[in-house]
Amino acid sequence: MQTANRLLSLDVMRGLTIAGMILVNNPGDWGNLYAPLEHAEWHGCTPTDWVFPFFLFMVGVAIPLALGKRKERGDDQGQISRKIVSRSLIIIGLGLFLAAHPMFYFRDKTSPWFLVHLVIMSIAMLAIFTREVLNQSQFQTVVWQQRRKWVSYLAWAMIAGMVVLGFFYYDFSHMRFPGVLQRIGLVYLACGFLFLKTTPKVQLITGIGLLLLYWALMTLVPVPDGYAPNLDMETNLAAWFDRTILTTNHLWAAAKTWDPEGLLSTLPAIATGIAGMLTGEWLRSNRTDYEKVSGILAVGALLFALGLIWNEVFPLNKKIWTSSYVVYMAGISLLFLGTIYWLVDIKGWKGWIKPFQVYGVNALFAFLLSGIVGRLLGVIKVAGADGEPIGIGSWMYQHSFVGILSPINASLAWAICMVVFIWGACWILYRNRIYIKV
Repeated sequence: MQTANRLLSLDVMRGLTIAGMILVNNPGDWGNLYAPLEHAEWHGCTPTDWVFPFFLFMVGVAIPLALGKRKERGDDQGQISRKIVSRSLIIIGLGLFLAAHPMFYFRDKTSPWFLVHLVIMSIAMLAIFTREVLNQSQFQTVVWQQRRKWVSYLAWAMIAGMVVLGFFYYDFSHMRFPGVLQRIGLVYLACGFLFLKTTPKVQLITGIGLLLLYWALMTLVPVPDGYAPNLDMETNLAAWFDRTILTTNHLWAAAKTWDPEGLLSTLPAIATGIAGMLTGEWLRSNRTDYEKVSGILAVGALLFALGLIWNEVFPLNKKIWTSSYVVYMAGISLLFLGTIYWLVDIKGWKGWIKPFQVYGVNALFAFLLSGIVGRLLGVIKVAGADGEPIGIGSWMYQHSFVGILSPINASLAWAICMVVFIWGACWILYRNRIYIKV
């Protein structure tokens, strides 16, 4: 989100987080990973498990920075509410698009209509991107806005074409509905309305209430399938709830019986957003810079300790987003943001931040592009060494780092290349003052 006076530390932390997200999501070989770049198998927490809650925390921080002045001025709440809803729906829609891209579960890939699908989908993507580029301040002239209007018509026409094709050729019966962007959209929706309609005190009570409620549900409520309350991978209440509401067809394909971004575990994820929202309120207050950074670091240390204490009875677990994990990660998020805030916004040490700013101001674009590129590298096939078709990404990996570096370092080198490639695309936008936002 853009604000009149950007908080540089927030951009820097957002950029660090996106770089980390791309790094851990794109290894050359999932069988060769350094331990810190792997998620905890179940209970526990690794640096990789920091990435997603960092992002949700920053979504929360940005809400009062973006909406605070409008709320204080008494701007039309209906208009603000519609913006919150539309932004949430766009983020969720982008997540669903990413889940379906590029095949859209096409029933018959030998049909000539599959090529038509690929063509109109590509045109739609380019048109939407161009429309957002032309929405920048440097293009606010009559001529450019007329062109933007025609690009919008093209985008809608292509989307309509995909909808028509979908009735005959798309099959979403096994599409995964939850996901990273879907959870971000839901958390933004809940936190946006909490910020608009309530006070910080009510928000704090709501966050604590959600964490205690989730703890009680997961540890006290018997699972209807006949299991006692438990935190095991497939038989906990959150897994049962997701299977019941979404069915196994629409859950994470690697598990089928549960989903790491499931519905019930989104409740404590909202508390992660609330922690960020309260931090944003603190940062935009009239306190001095040193009061702000002292408060952030002190509360961060306290929450970090409380999370570790709570871990003794309700284990840290990213996959079911346990309440102890929320508190623990809120503490780490505050410590990181407070440190960067002190270095950048207070001390003015900005010489090192440009690479992360490049990512931070176009975080959503970077995430989407990395997902699209990653999928295309898997679905575009070339002939392998044995003549069998393999993904072009696997072919490139095998012909670049494999055999030159050790397996684990080759896998890391590929991931680093992906980070650099996506950064390059973001740098082009940054250099031209183009910020893609919703």
